[in-house]
Amino acid sequence: MEHITITVPAGRALRGKALAGVVGSGDMEVLFTADQGQTLTIEITTSVDNSRGRWEALFNRLGLVSTLPAGQLVIHDFGATPGVARIRIEQVFEEVSYA
Repeated sequence: MEHITITVPAGRALRGKALAGVVGSGDMEVLFTADQGQTLTIEITTSVDNSRGRWEALFNRLGLVSTLPAGQLVIHDFGATPGVARIRIEQVFEEVSYA
């Protein structure tokens, strides 16, 4: 198991908490807790070793298409594809934006 911490600038403030997905074969769980800071801190536990570059690329891409919210994002990954990862992350951000 690999543990990765990434901190990226945040450009919007949300309120609340959200959960998307479940840890299981080929899937992942994403938990988001909003705060009023200026960064998004991402804590990733993944079964895929040496994947830091893939995660950094994913968050760089997300930051290009949308303004990332401030808060804490916790990801428990069990080998999800980049597409599933993006969907789960966008789901928690969307859920909290409606809170």
